[in-house]
Amino acid sequence: MPMLAPHIERLIELALDEDLGRGDVTTASVVSLGLDASAYALAKEPLVLFGLDVAERVFERVDARCRMLRRNKDGDALVPGDRPFEVTGTAAALLGAERTALNFLQRLSGVATQARRYADACAGSKTRVVDTRKTTPGWRALEKAAVAAGGARNHRADLAGGILIKDNHVVAAGGVAAAVARARAQAPHPLRIEVEVKTLAELDEALAAAAEIVLLDNMGDGDVAEAVRRVAGKALIEVSGGITLERIPRLCGMGVDLISCGALTHSARAVDLSLELELGRKAAR
Repeated sequence: MPMLAPHIERLIELALDEDLGRGDVTTASVVSLGLDASAYALAKEPLVLFGLDVAERVFERVDARCRMLRRNKDGDALVPGDRPFEVTGTAAALLGAERTALNFLQRLSGVATQARRYADACAGSKTRVVDTRKTTPGWRALEKAAVAAGGARNHRADLAGGILIKDNHVVAAGGVAAAVARARAQAPHPLRIEVEVKTLAELDEALAAAAEIVLLDNMGDGDVAEAVRRVAGKALIEVSGGITLERIPRLCGMGVDLISCGALTHSARAVDLSLELELGRKAAR
């Protein structure tokens, strides 16, 4: 039985309640009570797998007698026709859990697949692709784990995870220098100070204030190249905004350290995985 964090267990409970909370009238009408069955997951397109623990837990929450046999692990690359796992139980339990398990598995594998594409685009360079907080509410821990399984990296997990002074913080503080000075005076000492800048002039302010990381927001390639020249190793450089797969190799060639991309999570397409039922395999008793 997979061990999941309490908030993931609550998420599974909510998902099952919205789909199965009032019962499964179709299965109750047409499937014999206690009929034993098995089902296998089927990949219908190339994908990076993620979400096995959650999917297994969904089946177990519907019926504790369900058992999953895994043939792949999270992070594996699958091709059409691969069968990453088989699950046994009663036909009613498998049918009741099917949609919820697939919703988790398809969406999380979609994030992992997207992350693999972006990570591969900067292979061979020092640059790392990182995610953002643009995640599905309640799914952040799962989606960030899927990003990591796909080969990209995680940015801060929440607002307590790092100091990132953005444009509205600068407005509230009265300028870049003032914001950095206040952060340095108030923040816990292990945390580095990152400042978002939209212009080269703001970059100069951030460097003069000794920011340790600068986030170049929505800058074109020409300004990014000039920013790298001005920073000259005095701070880490993160680029965000307008990130595409085609642009990533150019940014890597300029020598930026980090590329943050909300599309890893907010624009990942659910991949095509199905669950195929077979009769004749007995549920564990």
